[in-house]
Amino acid sequence: MNITSAIVLFSVIWFMVFFIVLPLRLTTQGDAGDVVPGTPKSAPLNEVVGRKAKITTVAAIIIWAIVAAIILSGAITVRDIDFLGRLPPQTQP
Repeated sequence: MNITSAIVLFSVIWFMVFFIVLPLRLTTQGDAGDVVPGTPKSAPLNEVVGRKAKITTVAAIIIWAIVAAIILSGAITVRDIDFLGRLPPQTQP
């Protein structure tokens, strides 16, 4: 795996984890009963994006290290995942 592949893999993992972490422990303005005029009830009550980005980064580094180790060790390869290449040949009548 070269450096570009590692960066792309980390970016994909980071955004996937971020979209999972983002709605966790979310308190909306509607839940708190304090809706600011001009905003929807589903808008967040307080901004904690920075904290969630830090949590995401730590989790993404751990997940990326595991995935990168699997890729670099060769424990799972593309041949292991290639289901179409394993189909038996079609017999013709």
